Amino acid sequence: MGKRKSRAKPPPKKRMDKLDTVFSCPFCNHGTSVECRIDMKNLIGEASCGICQESFSTTVTALTEPIDIYSEWIDECERVNSLEDDGA
Repeated sequence: MGKRKSRAKPPPKKRMDKLDTVFSCPFCNHGTSVECRIDMKNLIGEASCGICQESFSTTVTALTEPIDIYSEWIDECERVNSLEDDGA
């Protein structure tokens, strides 16, 4: 008589590292001064600097993370700067 085959345990799931929620400000270059907040009730994401009081707001979805809001802010700053360079 043969021995029953034991089932192999599935490998443990890998932990995902947490993404940052504080970043450096593109205006005053102060590290870790920009904090991103997501209001899922109103679907608004806001990134604001605690030092120079600059802020940026955008619409969010269920998949939006704080890094997405900060990246949109940086992209918008670059877009505005490129428009000013073209006009000057």
